[in-house]
Amino acid sequence: MWPDPVTLTGTHAVLEPLSQSHADDLARAASGLQGLWYTMIPTPDGVPAEIDRRLALPTMRPFAILDTTGRAVGMTTYMNIDAANRRVEIGSTWLGKSAQRGPVNTECKLMLLTHAFDVLDCMAVEFRTHFMNVQSRRAIERLGAKLDGILRNHMIMENGSLRDTAVYSIIPGEWPAVRANLEWQLAKPRG
Repeated sequence: MWPDPVTLTGTHAVLEPLSQSHADDLARAASGLQGLWYTMIPTPDGVPAEIDRRLALPTMRPFAILDTTGRAVGMTTYMNIDAANRRVEIGSTWLGKSAQRGPVNTECKLMLLTHAFDVLDCMAVEFRTHFMNVQSRRAIERLGAKLDGILRNHMIMENGSLRDTAVYSIIPGEWPAVRANLEWQLAKPRG
């Protein structure tokens, strides 16, 4: 299946194909992240089942996000893979508290986008989030992705509410500016 599994290595993080060997680290990373009704992060006890679910989906290539110590601190995926049209979505991303508010997520997005455009020759890379998830929407917009539209009543959430999904994308002509922006963000002094 396209794309082939791959490990992507950066300065602040490594993305490697997700497996059950990451379950203990990910359970620790997931601790205390639950409670936002508009996003789905597994409970620590639910991590093994979430890994199995992601691995079983034929249109998903899941990754464990590793920090510089080699510890898994989150998950992300290429999902809704459309090989015929060379399209992927980057999503189902979450990071443990220790990896938040630093360079890890920015570098992961840069690695995934670089691979998607420069290696896979994607025609578009999508991002989707709950319309009410303002933090996620702003982060996607900071990447340089453009809002394609809102899929109304797109999903039924665990609490029974209906999710309106905000759909964003980046296309090849936008990629050089998006890359430059992400590289600039990573080069900025933090603090």
